Amino acid sequence: MTMIYICLLLVGFIATLVRSTFGFGESLVAVPLFSLFMPISVAVPLSVLISVLVALVVVVQDHRRIHFKSAKWLVLAALPGIPLGLLILIYGNELWVKTGLGLLIIFYALYALFATKAIRLQNDSKLWLTVCGFLSGVLGGAYGVNGPPLVVYGNMRQWSAKEFRATLQGYFLPASFIGLMGYLVKGLVTVQLGWYFLISLPVVVPAIFLGRYLNHKLKDGAFFKYVYAGLLLIGLSLIVFSFLGVKS
Repeated sequence: MTMIYICLLLVGFIATLVRSTFGFGESLVAVPLFSLFMPISVAVPLSVLISVLVALVVVVQDHRRIHFKSAKWLVLAALPGIPLGLLILIYGNELWVKTGLGLLIIFYALYALFATKAIRLQNDSKLWLTVCGFLSGVLGGAYGVNGPPLVVYGNMRQWSAKEFRATLQGYFLPASFIGLMGYLVKGLVTVQLGWYFLISLPVVVPAIFLGRYLNHKLKDGAFFKYVYAGLLLIGLSLIVFSFLGVKS
């Protein structure tokens, strides 16, 4: 049990630092690593609970940098996707859910590392807001990984690092809270989940403020390459452990 707590603190700190620095990505780190030592039905809600806390702090800190119109439409588009994602989480086969998550991480990391051309938007696009928001809702409900579709939209809009981080939290705060309510209705919010969340707070809170400092110092995307390389390893490990029958 002590080793579980150590792993929980380590993963919680790294995941929160990634989220607070770049505005997304904590679930891409937290969910697969949490699911190595706890059921995915606990790992996903725990990641979302931490997400709510991070988003709340960042919105209070940097609300002036949020593109509220973009965040609003992304949230509205995500609403119908969240229930679909919940059904995948609850009724999907855990082996295939973990495998799907691993493949999602791998494909997204490869895209981020090697893509050379991308669509650029000078203004908000209702079509792209709807597509990215809906997919974010599905992935958030099923895997707790809302981020990839949001990253795609943010890149198309060419937001600065500070705007990107703040605007995504404007989305994550209501979207993650709604997802958390869904987990509550489905009985996935348990005493064990609350205990794990409380245990993580001593590392999550300082990681939020450290991430803000690093975000304001960020001048280029070099660090992203290290993050995405790490995500490739995580995705591969999750798939291998799942097929080897390693128990969560």
